[in-house]
Order: sequence, then C-alpha cells, then structure tokens
Amino acid sequence: MIPADLSRAVVHAVRRAVEAGELRGPVPARVVVERTRPGGVGEYASPVALRMGRGAEGARLLAGALVREPGIESVEVTGPGFLNFTLAPLSAAELVRDVRDRGGRYGCAPALGEAVGGTREQVVRAAVARIHESRGIDEPQDGGPPTAPVARRDGDVIGRYGAGAAVWAMLAVPARETPVFGDGLLVQSEENEFFRVRYAHARARALTRNARDLGFHAEPGDIAHPGGHIARPGATPADPGGRIAHPGAAAPTLPRALADHPLAVEAAAHHRAPERLARHLVVVADALLDFQYQVLPLGDEKPSAAHRARLALAEAAGAVLAGGLALLGIDAPDSL
Repeated sequence: MIPADLSRAVVHAVRRAVEAGELRGPVPARVVVERTRPGGVGEYASPVALRMGRGAEGARLLAGALVREPGIESVEVTGPGFLNFTLAPLSAAELVRDVRDRGGRYGCAPALGEAVGGTREQVVRAAVARIHESRGIDEPQDGGPPTAPVARRDGDVIGRYGAGAAVWAMLAVPARETPVFGDGLLVQSEENEFFRVRYAHARARALTRNARDLGFHAEPGDIAHPGGHIARPGATPADPGGRIAHPGAAAPTLPRALADHPLAVEAAAHHRAPERLARHLVVVADALLDFQYQVLPLGDEKPSAAHRARLALAEAAGAVLAGGLALLGIDAPDSL
C-alpha cells in the first residue's frame, strides 16, 4: 500500500461508517494523509475524525476498521482524535510496478473511475464539472438538480461492484432517480450496457492491432453502406446485429452516431445530465459492435482503401467512447 491508497482506504472506511449510521456528516471526497511530524506516532497521520466533529471516539471507530485493511500494519489514535498509521513494508519491485501501471497518473489524484470516495451527489457533480470543462463552460454548480442518494440497502456499492460499474449505475439514470444496482453490472453480456460500452472500446483497439498484424493502417475515406445500414453477417431484420431489436427502432449507423456525439455532450452540459452522455455512449457502442465485422479483410481478401477507411471510422468510435467514459469518470481498458 502507498499513501494514495491509504487515503482512499480512509475515505472508504468513513463512507462505510456513515452508511452504517456509526458516524454522521458528509463523507469527504478525499482525505489528506501526511507524514507524521517529529515526535508523532507511526509513519502517516490524518485528522479526518476531528474534521467530522467526532474526535477520539470517531477516530477509534475508524481505527478498528482500518487496521484490518491489507497493507496497513497498525493504527493508533493520539491526542484529540488523530489517526496514526504504520504501513506494511513495500518492496522496490511493487513500487516500480505501481509507477509503471499508473504512468503519467502516478502521484496524481485518481479519477473517479479509479476510486470513488463520496456520495452520489459528489459523483454527479464531478461528472457535470468535467462535461462543463469539455465545453468551455465556467459556471457555479450551486442550484443544480436534486440528487437521489444510493439506497441504504445497496450498501458499499464501490466495494461490491467496482468503481467503474458503480459510477455507471449512478450516472446512467437522471440524478433525481435512485440508481439501480445488481449483479447484472458484473456480467459480461449484451444485456449489460456498461460492459457493452467498454467492450466496444476494447474491440476498436483490437481492430487496430489486428490490422497492424495484417500490414495496414487506418486512413480516413468515404464509406458506402447499401441502404445506409451495416449488418453483421447472418443477421436478420428481426434480429439486427445478432441482438434483440427494439420494436420500431432503427439502429443508427456509426457515422451518424459519431456526428451526434457533440450534441449529446452539449445536451449533457446544458441540462447538467450525465445520463444523456451515458445513453449516447451506448448508441455509439452498439453501432460500433455492428460495424466491427466489416473492418478487416476476410479470407484471401487483400486490405484495400475501403478497409483502411473502415478502420479509421472504428478508431474514431473508440476515441469517442474513451473520451465519453473519461468525462463520466470511468476508465476505458484496451482489452476485456
């Protein structure tokens, strides 16, 4: 465990205590953990219990939960309510691995997709702030739409479903509605919209790798689609792309979905409604998943300008999905 991980562990412990009714007050979005000052105890210290107005009593409650966390060797309470931590030894190999994994993000505050510490309102406000920034909007967030909290029955949704899936569930419905959680968030299937969006991004990355192996790269160009629709091989009108069709709904082509993306971001910014962006990412993902089978040459077919143009379109869709997920605070892995 490194200090950044310790800070997140403290936030999670505070959130669990608040949800259990053991502590009262707002859960901080982040907790500052500093090196213990000369004469202090342990290696790191935090005054989080003091700042929540619970003093030594609250600190002892948190200490009892945190001492069980992997990577924390001991926790002591000193003074009016300071938490003092000693971490388990960290090998040089683990440290180097962590730096390599985080790359340019090492030492930076984690995105919400990496760790979420706070209420649903804070998650929604953070997403709105990122969307506003992307559109060059600089305005206070006071007076935004009321946000329904995560239901108490759902408990620690970050711990159970992971940060990415939990954030998706919080943002995929309007702020005034209570988010729905369930084991379906963890299932890698077509019914799981969160999975489809991230999987579509991973497929875009895979197509680039596959094309490289075949000796060609993306090159933007015109793409002709008979009838304006691209279907998977073997698809039928009743089952376009191999998925259950929505009655009366025609799947948009990938170019149209990409062209509509700026409008979706603008609408999300104007209405302070991240769910509008989430819904559009599902549209882009579904269009890309239908389109992917047209990108690479089949059999003895040689790569052509059409293949290069289709690959460019798929890569553009992957970039849109990655950027949209980043605005929501969710990572976009290159493979799943």
